[in-house]
Amino acid sequence: MSNSALLARRFATIGRHSPLFYEEPIHLVQGSGVWLTDVTGRRYLDAYNNVPHVGHAHPRVVEALRAQASTLNIHTRYLNERVVEYAEELLARFEPELDRVLFANSGSEANELAFRIARQHTQATGILVTDFSYHGNTTLLAGITTGLKTREGLAPNVRSFPVPDLDAAANAGRTPEEVREEALIHVDRAIAELIREGHGVCAVILESIFSTEGLPTVPEGYVEGIAARVRAAGGLVIGDEVQAGLGRIGSHFWGYQRYDLVPDFVTLGKPLGNGHPLAAVVTREALLEEFGTYNEFFNTFAGNPVSSAVGLEVLSIIDDEQLVSRSKRLGSTIRAELTTLTDSHDLLGPVKGDGLFFGFSVFQDPEHQVPDPVATKQLVEAIKTRDVLLSKIGPTGSVLKIRPPLAIEDSHLPLLLGAIRDAVANTMR
Repeated sequence: MSNSALLARRFATIGRHSPLFYEEPIHLVQGSGVWLTDVTGRRYLDAYNNVPHVGHAHPRVVEALRAQASTLNIHTRYLNERVVEYAEELLARFEPELDRVLFANSGSEANELAFRIARQHTQATGILVTDFSYHGNTTLLAGITTGLKTREGLAPNVRSFPVPDLDAAANAGRTPEEVREEALIHVDRAIAELIREGHGVCAVILESIFSTEGLPTVPEGYVEGIAARVRAAGGLVIGDEVQAGLGRIGSHFWGYQRYDLVPDFVTLGKPLGNGHPLAAVVTREALLEEFGTYNEFFNTFAGNPVSSAVGLEVLSIIDDEQLVSRSKRLGSTIRAELTTLTDSHDLLGPVKGDGLFFGFSVFQDPEHQVPDPVATKQLVEAIKTRDVLLSKIGPTGSVLKIRPPLAIEDSHLPLLLGAIRDAVANTMR
């Protein structure tokens, strides 16, 4: 079937407003490791998807799913050792004070649940969020979304604040301490406004690498400063690890661990299940006990035996294949190669990110760092024609977003880096 015919069928059923990548969408039929294959048999190196964390259709994940599904999958209100075993293995990856977990089916569900618990604990409704971010699709989360168009807009009980970037032209010649303290003034103002208007402070939600914001380089102590201010006002800290977690940044298993901070909640999404619907809220015993005292809460499907079997296998593969150390090593190699490229091109900004989540800005005026979203989109499309899939992020869509599965290997780097170099050379003259 032609792409146009399939697209027409999609429009007639799913509608025209569910977005697809690329000007000419790709009809994919198979995934394996870091490779995606379209209906014509053309293979692409997937340098975008963080959901298949250990690689598309990893044989061990597929077998774990098959074996458990052929044995038992049941409502989570029955006792099952596989579910408890997964909870134990997952919690073992966290600090001792983060000792309880509630399972969910998506990052959206996990974030929604974290806010529900936080609201009940604090008896406050005020929420703080960065000024270009995305944390999921529910009614509550639409009301805190600043990085996508929503009809709801910011809810009355939500305040946003900007995230500083040490690489920004406006910060040239300033010390990191000056940048940090000025940025934290915005947080102070947001908190004061929530309190003044009677909302109080319920929680702040932070993604540890600020990926939607374009991977800014934040000053040391900035994230800790936000957390300290929120907690002093009676609020809690939610660490959204859907993007940065499970070793993606290379230096740590969870992104928040690169700061001197342990959140009150850590929310996790589908990378836990390598794309299978599995998510979680990890929190403290006291918060979960309080919530359980006043709420008869359960989730029929979340963390069921099949999901737990898949989640266990993902953790095991990360360990057995040493994917965290691979992320650090390959990330350093890629960063060095891309830095050589960006240093030699006036219209490209410095390489951002850590481990296997990185990118760089594209400018139309390098002196004043005027972003160029048109050229960035052209780059993404040009790289696609060279059999590599990636995307773009940031408030203006002018940061190239490179985020391959952790299964990427040294042998894949020539294609990845060559496609980027060649596309830059031929589209940005």
